[in-house]
Amino acid sequence: MAPPSYSDLGKQARDIFGKGYHFGLWKLDIKTKTPTGIEFSTAGHSNQENGKVFGSLEAKYKISDYGLTVTEKWNTDNTLFSEAAVQDQLVKGLKLSLEGTFAPQTGSKNGKFKVAYGQENVKIDSDVNIDLAGPLVNASAVIGYEGWLAGYKTAFDSQKSAITTNNFALGYTAKDFVLHTSVNDGQEFSGSVFQKCNDKLNCGVQLSWTSGSNATKFGIGAVYSLDKDASVRAKVNNQSQVGLGYQQKLRDGITLTLSTLIDAKNFNAGGHKIGCALELEA
Repeated sequence: MAPPSYSDLGKQARDIFGKGYHFGLWKLDIKTKTPTGIEFSTAGHSNQENGKVFGSLEAKYKISDYGLTVTEKWNTDNTLFSEAAVQDQLVKGLKLSLEGTFAPQTGSKNGKFKVAYGQENVKIDSDVNIDLAGPLVNASAVIGYEGWLAGYKTAFDSQKSAITTNNFALGYTAKDFVLHTSVNDGQEFSGSVFQKCNDKLNCGVQLSWTSGSNATKFGIGAVYSLDKDASVRAKVNNQSQVGLGYQQKLRDGITLTLSTLIDAKNFNAGGHKIGCALELEA
């Protein structure tokens, strides 16, 4: 099994702090699949503060015999997205994809070509945007050995002839424990720990420090499964912001998530946020 992509390093801990929280939003997600194999995903949310509504519709079709996946997406900002990806055809573990976005109102067009390759001990990802003035090249690599993971990510701006990103990461993955540390451009230092305490309880810790500003962030979070259909989650950071969440599977294909963000330092001042999400799948 190939190591994770650079962007997925430390994902287990990030999910503890990110998944199941929808502060300030009313959210609805619907997923369905036709008999012919086309997958449709409809998502929408309403922002409680400004009342802005955002929605998107995505269609995905897979041709397994050729390893081809075609994705089409449209959102209420009137942006069109298309992607065609081929995997494990030329070489096992190699994925090639071409994606593009188009905004009819402004005429803005963007394109990107992506290459990803993974085998037992290495994972390489790269993408190049289609720009005649000079592309931006992103590349990353992760090497894994006996649970240890080392990664590097860079970006080269051909218009400026300069390297704009220089990130390093180091981690260790065990059956019930994941450690991740990273340095971004020599300025931001971060780390995270994920611990599977038992079959019902997962815990995570995140911290980061930025040189120059001496800004420090620290957070602790946990997810506890009440049973196979319900779970509760909580997190708190060094700014005394407390997040609470409850997720309940109402029936097969219907999941309700409730969450709230409490400002403990200014509890009586109000301004706390709530969120509600409903997921439907058929």
